[in-house]
Amino acid sequence: MRRVKIGVIGCGAIAQVHHMPNLSELQDEFEVVAVCDVSAGAAQYVANRFHVPRRFSDYRDLLASDVEAVLLCQTDPKKDAAVAAFNAGKHVFIEKPVCFSLQEMDEMIEAWQRCGKVGQAGYMKVYDPAFELAKQEAAGMDVRFVQIHHLHPDNALHLQQFDVRRFDDLPQEVAQSTAEARLAARRQAIGEVAPHVERAFHLLAGSMIHDLYGLREIMGLPVEVAHTDIWQEGRAVTFTLAYENGARCAGTWIDLPHLWDFKETLEIYGDDKRVVVAYPTGFSRGILSTVSIQGIDSNGATYRTEPAIDWDSAFIRELRHFHDCIVNGRKSRTSLDQARKDVGLIIDITKAYKS
Repeated sequence: MRRVKIGVIGCGAIAQVHHMPNLSELQDEFEVVAVCDVSAGAAQYVANRFHVPRRFSDYRDLLASDVEAVLLCQTDPKKDAAVAAFNAGKHVFIEKPVCFSLQEMDEMIEAWQRCGKVGQAGYMKVYDPAFELAKQEAAGMDVRFVQIHHLHPDNALHLQQFDVRRFDDLPQEVAQSTAEARLAARRQAIGEVAPHVERAFHLLAGSMIHDLYGLREIMGLPVEVAHTDIWQEGRAVTFTLAYENGARCAGTWIDLPHLWDFKETLEIYGDDKRVVVAYPTGFSRGILSTVSIQGIDSNGATYRTEPAIDWDSAFIRELRHFHDCIVNGRKSRTSLDQARKDVGLIIDITKAYKS
């Protein structure tokens, strides 16, 4: 098996909890040859902890090295780094949110298609064995109703289970330029909005994106955002999506900061069958998603099953897929042109509230 030389840009929580340990486990597939973070302390810590030979504080220096692929999980927005990586001829894995605006997305897609390398969005739940089973079950259903629930505590409650290191050496000019770029991308996406709308937009892009891309895999794109409500000062969103076959999806994301018990479900209902997937927090390791299937068999008897789920991490599965796309030329299941659809839907959900 050919090892791919990969560099990691962004050494924060998701890199420390998942990507770096998983890349270490996938030592037959990847060789991590460099890490990068604008925080020199974070880059040094991650390089030392995971025995990476080189570290950088400017992603352009990493792109000038011999890396073949880049795992991009820096603070948003990521567009400039992604475009630079494609222009440098690298395969790029972009953690969610890929971006905020369709203009950013189109610039990335143009660079990706021009360079002919792999461009993959970090949509790990698509690779979850529980989701794959649910999608298979839903394929034979006449779906009438879908419900997605995301009850989200403060990430700090779960991150405290891990040794995540943070550093206060971020240059002030970098912090300022990042904030300005984030503001510009948000304005490009949804214009000038009240603070509670801005907050809701970012939680849709940064967290509920998992529910939305999974929903798209099951249902396709809706024909209409029938309703959006933003409440709790932008810390909660509810919406209704309408589909061509008459089905509806009711979606909810609520910030419950001090409640440990994270809840995220995808519920798919037909006239005679339902499939429910429940996910653990993304900041966990070794906790499996679950699937519950309820229906009526050919004899008219009601049944309920909870199939056993493979002990295989969704994060590791998406990295294996990235490697397969690079080495064997397989088409990415979560390519950037697919991610564009989700960016557009998030904008539409937000604009439905504005209107």
